[in-house]
Amino acid sequence: MKMAIAVAAAPVLLLLLLALAATAGAVTFEAANTVPDSTGGQRFNQDFGGVEYAKQVLSEASSFIWTTFNEPNREDRPGYDSVTLTVVDNIQPVAQTIGNTIQLRAQYVAEFNGDVKEEVEGVIYHEATHVWQWGLQDYGVKAGLFEGIADYVRLKAGLAPGHWVQPGQGDRWDQGYDVTAFFLDYCDSLQPGFVAEMNGKLKDGYSDDYFSQILGKSADELWSDYKAKYSSQG
Repeated sequence: MKMAIAVAAAPVLLLLLLALAATAGAVTFEAANTVPDSTGGQRFNQDFGGVEYAKQVLSEASSFIWTTFNEPNREDRPGYDSVTLTVVDNIQPVAQTIGNTIQLRAQYVAEFNGDVKEEVEGVIYHEATHVWQWGLQDYGVKAGLFEGIADYVRLKAGLAPGHWVQPGQGDRWDQGYDVTAFFLDYCDSLQPGFVAEMNGKLKDGYSDDYFSQILGKSADELWSDYKAKYSSQG
């Protein structure tokens, strides 16, 4: 009899664990595929894993971001209680984030030549960073930094794609995306936790002085050091 009760309870426990997996830090994660019959929508379902896997990745990405930003408590980060990913066919970029809503372009998924599962995971980590990072009110002031932080998270998660530039490449530190991500990784190697501290400061808006406050040098000086490091290695 006791064994029968244990067996009957197992499905209930499994459902509870699955429910917990769909949330993190009291945040709910949702996903929808609005174009399931399109080539991209079908590939999202079949090759990526569909909406259930997307919710899992959103949860894992958010937890990773909170750790990266050293924001274990809900009051430390933007106050969203849900994040939603939607596969759509009416946007131009690969993906975009508006508040706590992420949109993924189905056509990009359809045309991507490579491991779709890993690529979409990387895009989700990048876009989820925009949900949780501070300072986006100053996005237009220093867009390259915000995009660089998002790609830095993707890099540290082990999801950097093969088409990215190599460390040390690029024309300026705020070029954005992969160029800035590798530069931020260099800055973080000088003082672990640099990116987390930078993100915290951005809550009050962007300032050129943040680099000097944290590392004792301006961004341009650090960029020169960074370029010199990789030039000497070449």
